[in-house]
Amino acid sequence: MKAADPAWLPRLVVQVWLEAAAHGRLRSAFGARAVLVPVPGSAPVQRVDWVGERLAWCLKEVGLAAGVWPVLRRRHAVRKSAFAVAGERPSVLEHYASFAIQRVSSGWASIDAGGIDDSGDARLTLTLVDDVITRGRTLLAAASRLREAFPTADVRAFALLRTLNRDETLCQVLDPCEGEVRWVSGDARRIP
Repeated sequence: MKAADPAWLPRLVVQVWLEAAAHGRLRSAFGARAVLVPVPGSAPVQRVDWVGERLAWCLKEVGLAAGVWPVLRRRHAVRKSAFAVAGERPSVLEHYASFAIQRVSSGWASIDAGGIDDSGDARLTLTLVDDVITRGRTLLAAASRLREAFPTADVRAFALLRTLNRDETLCQVLDPCEGEVRWVSGDARRIP
């Protein structure tokens, strides 16, 4: 996905959204009060258009969110999970320690570590956006950082792709699902 044709990602996003909408899935992560927060890669300095950010902008362009706020940054690099064997991937705590919230201003609201300027009755939804979820360590750590900085927000996550668990069988390429990532016995556990 990182080297894909820029026109391909928006088409895939639309296809996934249409599939999910047909089954009533993923509504809680998107909407008129949802703000998409791209999850940065493993390095502190990102290319101008890293995958999480490109994906977030595609989701906004098809009308699934009010805005994109790249407030989550890496303080320092962590090992890249894609090329690490299972036992050497960064832990939730390593990801958490590497994340920081950065001040960002937009026309809709101003965000800083002090909270959200949210005077309306409905809660603001901050939806983390990442390209792939395996166990959920990165998303769990990122959600914890967002929860600290924005305690009144409803924090959700969206990943375009998910790895299959050992007991899962690939039945179809497009298979949108909703699930949870929880802290269990000192590590992240994703269901499904």
